[in-house]
Amino acid sequence: MTFSTATTKPQTVGATPMKAAPAGAIKTVPAKPAPTKTEPVKPQASVLPSPPVKPALSKPNRVLLELVQPGAKQVCVAGSFNGWRPEKTPLAQQGNGRWVGDLAVNPGRHEYLFVVDGQWLPDPNAKESVQNPFGGKNSVLLVSE
Repeated sequence: MTFSTATTKPQTVGATPMKAAPAGAIKTVPAKPAPTKTEPVKPQASVLPSPPVKPALSKPNRVLLELVQPGAKQVCVAGSFNGWRPEKTPLAQQGNGRWVGDLAVNPGRHEYLFVVDGQWLPDPNAKESVQNPFGGKNSVLLVSE
């Protein structure tokens, strides 16, 4: 009896078999990054929000306040137009006890008092006055637009 050994080749479908490289023949090469298409960076227009629209403010009018107070060392005016802070609005001495203040006051109705050497006094020349919460009277200044 005779035996024959048949060898069959492996069949591959759709792929090519790889051949083994001889020992020591493998070389390592660093991988290069794939080329990328670079476009210049275009600056983008920044869109800032619009500031809120404010209503037009009335321009302050010039008001001349005058007080004759002989012997006074300091005269100021305090009122709703300056937060009732006399130090913000000192009057200028003009001589012969006459004190004058040239103020920028927004249109509207304002209450005020003179402060003479620390004492709060109504304006004797005011056309109108109103009762204040401290038992005295405030002078009223009407400033038209």
